[in-house]
Amino acid sequence: MEAQEEGSIMSAITRWLDKILYPTYEDMWDNKMFRAFLMEKIKPDYFLLDYGAGRGALHELNFRGKTKRVAGVDIHESVLHNPFLDESELIFLSSGRIPYDDNTFDLVFSANVMEHIQEPEIVFKEIFRVVKPNGLFIAKTPNKLHYVSMIAKITPYSFHIFINKIRGRVSYDTFPTVYKCNTVEALKKYSRSSGFKVIDIKMWEGRPEYLRIASLLYLLGYIYERFVNTLPFLVKFRSVMVFTLQKPDVSLEALRQV
Repeated sequence: MEAQEEGSIMSAITRWLDKILYPTYEDMWDNKMFRAFLMEKIKPDYFLLDYGAGRGALHELNFRGKTKRVAGVDIHESVLHNPFLDESELIFLSSGRIPYDDNTFDLVFSANVMEHIQEPEIVFKEIFRVVKPNGLFIAKTPNKLHYVSMIAKITPYSFHIFINKIRGRVSYDTFPTVYKCNTVEALKKYSRSSGFKVIDIKMWEGRPEYLRIASLLYLLGYIYERFVNTLPFLVKFRSVMVFTLQKPDVSLEALRQV
């Protein structure tokens, strides 16, 4: 749920509200938070995989030089020209297979991709296969129970393109959404079926990016944000899910059972 630099599209009132309501926030706040979260996990000798890396539109996801090696995969050929990667490969469309050997990566990460996945079972199992034992899969994705996702579910793809155009986002960075693994319950289901252990699921809510197109909508979004960040029982309605999964070390598990 990344913020874009709207420039002249945003009204003066909205920019004023930015300073009054969210003085510490920057554009792309959720991606910046996600980068900081990943930097706490990444080690210099790690081999990383960016799942759904695309063309490298988000500078926050550039970890090249921060670790030993960074690879990326995607179904789109733009990934082959992603400047943030040391190497890149295409995912096999027919099978969903990631073209890497078993137990290759120390950490797989993904940002703003899981909401587009048509077959979560295949994706989770493939990521599980290429992660090393004790390795991590960390992803950021919209929460299906948030109002933005709910609106996206009932509106056509052309409307998504229109809204993102108002927000200053180019049409080729807007993709159809399905939200098949975008609740806590669904995430736990696919994690268990693929073999992952759920380490943590965080729920974030911040500046209401999509509602900044109009000052009145912005104020309504601010009220919503205050409620879901203040009342514990509303946590499940926050906008962003960030989950951390771990592949168990099967050999160690077997030793514990002896």
